[in-house]
Amino acid sequence: MTRRPASLQNPRFARSYLRIAEQTDRRGGAEHRRRLLAGVRGRVLEVGAGQGRNFPHYPDTAREVVAVEPDDTLRDVAEREAVTAPVPVVVRPGQAGRLPGGDGEFDAVVFSLVLCTVDDQAAALAEAARVLRPGGQLRFYEHVRSPRRWAALLEDAITPLWRRSAGGCHPNRDTEAAIRVAGFTVDEIDRFTFAPATPIPPLSHVLGTATRP
Repeated sequence: MTRRPASLQNPRFARSYLRIAEQTDRRGGAEHRRRLLAGVRGRVLEVGAGQGRNFPHYPDTAREVVAVEPDDTLRDVAEREAVTAPVPVVVRPGQAGRLPGGDGEFDAVVFSLVLCTVDDQAAALAEAARVLRPGGQLRFYEHVRSPRRWAALLEDAITPLWRRSAGGCHPNRDTEAAIRVAGFTVDEIDRFTFAPATPIPPLSHVLGTATRP
């Protein structure tokens, strides 16, 4: 098994995330994942697949899923989850800023609670656009900067500490705007608040689809 550089590893956070993700799904995250993937078709690239929590929710319209995950701890779990997935899933090491696949190779790209964490959102979205065929879909489910000014300012204030303690997560990113700036057309979007785990407060989230021109 190929291992990623130490700079991309955070085993302490990964072990915590394994526990947090279970709680998140019980509180409603599983339904969000189901909605995210409903009707997705063809060859799919999932970026930052984590431990594979999305895998059970892929419909049979997905011909194949290539799941990219840089963290060794999470990827090891994802490889085991892929065995029982309802569609063919191949798990690979890799980074959002350098995705596997040629230009226009995929019908859909999925980002699920990962654009908050990537080093460079613009680079990750540019890579997504590159590997998508013209007219291909971007599926996204992310927590984002609050539309409330006081809450957004608080997110700005805590981001430096939060990023260091939460695996690089930025709670103050305007991901919807980044998707539009990257040239995607947002077709559907649902904005809602959701508390993923105790004691995390309700956070602003977006869930939707966008199209590569």
